[in-house]
Amino acid sequence: MGESRRGPLKSAVPSNVVSPVRRCSRTACGRPAVATLTYVYADSTAVLGPLATYAEPHCYDLCAEHSERLTAPRGWEVVRLLDGSAHARPSGDDLEALANAVREAARPHQRAAQAGGGSARTADPMEVARRGHLRVLRSPDS
Repeated sequence: MGESRRGPLKSAVPSNVVSPVRRCSRTACGRPAVATLTYVYADSTAVLGPLATYAEPHCYDLCAEHSERLTAPRGWEVVRLLDGSAHARPSGDDLEALANAVREAARPHQRAAQAGGGSARTADPMEVARRGHLRVLRSPDS
């Protein structure tokens, strides 16, 4: 018998059906998915968040256009979770925390005193407790 030189890859029928990119779940939409929609029936809530790490049968992957135009049934609430890659503007609390960290770093004599002994902890009226490298601070209002 003569051996065939064609291996399994050469004899396979090429297919455009399977794609490594996840597509939008909406009918007749072939755009790549960017968000995942999950329904929480007990709370009457539709949760739209970043694309899940893997496709699940009870979730729906949506493209950018369909995720922006998403509406929920009457009486339901839509919760849109921010994507971690989106650039969120810093809040006032973030800026205040940054300013406080810069002020503390600018005071080297207090940092040296804290490293030398425990008496510097009582000198700082804002510090209430310490756990490792974290400090609990009293509110400036109290």
